[in-house]
Amino acid sequence: MSEAQETAVYTHGHHASVLRSHTWRTAANSAAYLLGVLKPHMRILDIGCGPGTITADLAALVPDGHVTGVDRAAGVLEQARAEADRRGLTNVDFATADVHALDYPDDTFCVVHAHQVLQHVSDPVQALREMARVTKPGGFIAVRDADYAAMTWYPQLPALDDWLALYHRVARAGGGEPDAGRRLTAWARAAGLTDVTASSATWTFATTEERRWWSGLWAERTTASAFAGLAVAGGHATEAELAAVAAGWREWGKHQDGWFAVLHGEILCRKEV
Repeated sequence: MSEAQETAVYTHGHHASVLRSHTWRTAANSAAYLLGVLKPHMRILDIGCGPGTITADLAALVPDGHVTGVDRAAGVLEQARAEADRRGLTNVDFATADVHALDYPDDTFCVVHAHQVLQHVSDPVQALREMARVTKPGGFIAVRDADYAAMTWYPQLPALDDWLALYHRVARAGGGEPDAGRRLTAWARAAGLTDVTASSATWTFATTEERRWWSGLWAERTTASAFAGLAVAGGHATEAELAAVAAGWREWGKHQDGWFAVLHGEILCRKEV
């Protein structure tokens, strides 16, 4: 087992505005590329599970199996446990973990899944090696990450260009790679994985309600989440500049023709038998 430890900073933190986004995520809208290989008996490790909505969906899909959700942040796991309890799921448990050095034996899980994790870690190749190590031969390593540079929107407001440039600076200063989606295949190959199926998928926000929700949470993230603190403390932006970006998000959200698309890279890797 590797003794490497997580050193990157989680750019978003777990502010309420961040958790509103995380709890919106489901297996259907965030892990569709994985669902076709799931079997009722499988044992799954869900890395970076956050508030546990995807974890709970996966547990419901493997009623004769078991799902373990892990996250670096112990506090958010209480919300994940509450979500599983609310759904009456008994085949799921939660623990803290560092993806660079997982505290599980070799060949433990049928599927090891990570959604929006590798963009935030200090060594994504080592993370994938660890994910593969704890996967059973013939099992699957499933990873999905956004690609910030590939995000696109209309209308083209300058404040959102400023947001994207700022996000890149803050994320990379913290040791992460915000354009992770396009790099997943390369990272998997560097980790020694050979049976790799790459795909992509999008989230699109275009209705009045979707624009209100997406713009509102990003406006709040920009001024009140861990991202805001990192931006100011790192000298990447002033509070006034953050407020201007947040105002741009709110302006975009009011546009009747507003449209925003988030591109994700995905890889489904089968471990050699």
